[in-house]
Amino acid sequence: MSADTRFQEAATALGYSFDGELKVGGNYVPLMRDGTTLYVSGQVPRVGSTVVVTGRVGAEVVLVDAQVAAKVCAMRALALLQRELGSLENLRQVLRVTVYTQCTADFTHHSEVADGASELLHAVLGEAGKHTRTSVGVYQLPKNASVELDLIASSRL
Repeated sequence: MSADTRFQEAATALGYSFDGELKVGGNYVPLMRDGTTLYVSGQVPRVGSTVVVTGRVGAEVVLVDAQVAAKVCAMRALALLQRELGSLENLRQVLRVTVYTQCTADFTHHSEVADGASELLHAVLGEAGKHTRTSVGVYQLPKNASVELDLIASSRL
């Protein structure tokens, strides 16, 4: 089964579509390519024009919902990579992922939030989805998003 098929299956499992425009919130590009290295700007869990998971993790957002938010962020990043490369089969490797969690002062499960994204990347891309990672707790994120993710990948092209 191709990575593109697994991407569609993951979207269906999440209950969201990542077709159509992926909105950005400012004067920047969502993806920058330098040779075979691809840099994906921070992605919040936005589907269409709605940020689907908002609020502070550890207060109004529970861990499982934060993990879903991380998966949606990863799906947005994959959608951008798929559009740039024509197919996720042209992605050589996800190199680095950073996951930011808007959380309470006593929340310490940042890595578990990031696991949602890491598990999704591996499920869709297989070995090419394995990556280095940093997970960080922050006080605020754009649009009150619970999670934001950026990544760096390399392509076969």
